[in-house]
Amino acid sequence: MTAIETDGGGEQELPRKKFSGKKIVMWVVVPLLLIALIAGGLIFSGLLDGLLGKKKAEEVEEKPAAAEEAFDPKAPPVFFPLGELLINLQTNERRPAFLKLKIQLEIYKEEDKAKLTVSTPRIIDTFQTYLRELRLDDLKGSAGIYRLREELLQRVNAAAAPVRVRDVLFEEILVQSQ
Repeated sequence: MTAIETDGGGEQELPRKKFSGKKIVMWVVVPLLLIALIAGGLIFSGLLDGLLGKKKAEEVEEKPAAAEEAFDPKAPPVFFPLGELLINLQTNERRPAFLKLKIQLEIYKEEDKAKLTVSTPRIIDTFQTYLRELRLDDLKGSAGIYRLREELLQRVNAAAAPVRVRDVLFEEILVQSQ
């Protein structure tokens, strides 16, 4: 405390001003929190991108992928037979369960058939590795078959790159549990 002399010769102490915790929160923490929330909102809404020099996704995207660009919707579809796969499925029981698939791949160009022929062992290996981890419950209903198709399409495009596969078509699906 600070001492001040009075007329009577004695010293009188003045109380020191203290900041309470509530005042610190109100005058420091709350404004910082508001600034952070506003900045986050501007960043996530994309309003700040123009100021920071970032280009929009439409401006950055130049051309579609070369394989998709070459696809002519009026041209007849091009199919690549992958053949028949017989897979032993995961089960919790002693009885084995099997999945038999006959698959055709729809591709964009006739020229890609030769490249797919070279990649066929890698594609089949990728499919076998994925399919052996499936359980019977994973294949139930149309939703299970749709998920299977999407997973196989993703895996075939990764294994056959740079060739792009448009779709995975099932000629035959047989699930057998004894």
